[in-house]
Amino acid sequence: MSLGFQQVGICDTDLSAEEPRLQAWLDKQYHGEMEWMARHGMMRARPHELLPGTLRVISVRMNYLPAKAAFASTLKNPRLGYVSRYALGRDYHKVLRNRLKKLGDLIRERCEAVNFRPFVDSAPLLERPLAAKAGLGWTGKHSLILNREAGSWFFLGELLIDLPLPVDQPQEEQCGRCVACMTTCPTGAIVEPYVVDARRCISYLTIELEGAIPEQFRPLIGNRIYGCDDCQLICPWNRFGQLTDEDDFSPRAALHAPPLTELFAWDEAKFLRITEGSAIRRIGHLRWLRNVAVALGNAPWDEENIAALANRLGENAMLDEHIEWAIEQQKRRRAENSIEVQRPQQKRLVRAVEKGLPRDA
Repeated sequence: MSLGFQQVGICDTDLSAEEPRLQAWLDKQYHGEMEWMARHGMMRARPHELLPGTLRVISVRMNYLPAKAAFASTLKNPRLGYVSRYALGRDYHKVLRNRLKKLGDLIRERCEAVNFRPFVDSAPLLERPLAAKAGLGWTGKHSLILNREAGSWFFLGELLIDLPLPVDQPQEEQCGRCVACMTTCPTGAIVEPYVVDARRCISYLTIELEGAIPEQFRPLIGNRIYGCDDCQLICPWNRFGQLTDEDDFSPRAALHAPPLTELFAWDEAKFLRITEGSAIRRIGHLRWLRNVAVALGNAPWDEENIAALANRLGENAMLDEHIEWAIEQQKRRRAENSIEVQRPQQKRLVRAVEKGLPRDA
């Protein structure tokens, strides 16, 4: 398509079936500190309240997976920082919103009296249920939208419009008995099929949470410094994932598998410069350092790690908490390494004594 969308679907605005599920999720406090999730009540399930007169929702998807995603090589090297693949390039909010506005303008050229409004994670709107209803895919057990031809490596966007357009049919759910996404989640955040406890999710912990990351989750985060892709990586449907042809979503070199010690040395000016136009900038320099500190704590022992961590002590109380934790993890790992080194030496000494050989043999 000329606007870069890989698929477009249309549905009506009736999401009343989602309201009990949304309320139950909020009642269990699964939204954590994301108070904006509860602030607007059931408006999220009522698109017509966002734009009075809305009759249809045009839902679109756009692939974002880069050609050289380097999932395994980054995740398997704990000395590197892993950024969720959707955030490696330009902020998708701006890209999709601009394209959706162009779509609305094209429709307006053919229909003089039409009102529309584009949304990309920018308003209280249940975008995934809308995408499913518009036939873009089905809701997987990890709560993301899955598509037979594209897996889940795509962004969603919506155009609310007051035209009585013909609607598309939803797809049947095709996850079957598979629970791979649930069992592979490092923190057990998918508490039941289709339900995510955000308070346990690494994406929430590294992006949405403003304060200290609970200590119980820090070792489980590994080297993930912004978001997490594990539930998508394990999904069998992502064998059919399609690569993006959008230059805006190409990885920025400074964010693609960078050494943790380098990231932790960034001052705020450098952080802002490198993340300009990126979704990462929204977490700010302090939370960025917090996340990298946790990853350094999970990295293999190295004096360079301890020195890098200690060098930032005293800048912020919340950051200090994570630095001190990370230093303790590094020291513990150093002690464990020392024991592992000593064990072969002790075994050789025992064998030498048993054979009556000199002790330095």
